[in-house]
Amino acid sequence: MADDETTARRFGVGREQAAELLLDFQAFGWVGWSEFAGTGGWSMTSAGRSENERQLAAELEGTAGGREAVSEACEVFLPLNGRLQQACTDWQLRPTTADALAFNDHSDPAWDQQVIDELSELDRGLKSVVDRLVGVLDRFQSYDTRFSSALGRATAGEVAWVDGTGVDSCHVVWFELHEDLLATLGLQRGE
Repeated sequence: MADDETTARRFGVGREQAAELLLDFQAFGWVGWSEFAGTGGWSMTSAGRSENERQLAAELEGTAGGREAVSEACEVFLPLNGRLQQACTDWQLRPTTADALAFNDHSDPAWDQQVIDELSELDRGLKSVVDRLVGVLDRFQSYDTRFSSALGRATAGEVAWVDGTGVDSCHVVWFELHEDLLATLGLQRGE
């Protein structure tokens, strides 16, 4: 879910252009606006998801070697994905002898540094994945730079930039790439 400003920033267009496009997409039934607990934004409808899948399939089939290259990149990505999930869990939880699911209050710099170190390793792996993808589909550009930027902020002590949902955090960027890979290949989660 994203508002006009977030959408514009993500896709590198002006706010007015993003707003106009989102209203057009709403008229086609591809996106809808919703609000909850004081937060609002656009999200894709079922019809929008179907249209997006159709467009992605056409893009992939129209790109020489595209399916093979994206599939190979996905195979490299998936083991990294498991590591990212574990890193985010370690960022959120810090087990104690009394509680295996104790909340990480970020009072142990050594614990947090282990997570940052793992994210730094994943940052290097992500660059390799994105390079493969950009070789066939330019739209995959920026996932690696967005992740690196979020990691830089997390390394500087801004804890929300690891797994926060209100910012372009490491987890948000990674999740978006994962969704993009799955949608591009026409796969559902778990396939």
